[in-house]
Amino acid sequence: MAKKVVATLKKEGGVSYAKVIRAVKSEKTGAYTFKEDMVPSTLVQDTLKK
Repeated sequence: MAKKVVATLKKEGGVSYAKVIRAVKSEKTGAYTFKEDMVPSTLVQDTLKK
């Protein structure tokens, strides 16, 4: 099933995606957790500004 998803994402004219991983600090414990998002390549900068 995963092969079908990858094949459809690599079609000509398809949208390319990037994985954005951010460290988020918890206010309660002070520990860092990592948040992962799959976003279109054109929206990477907007996602990082949040």
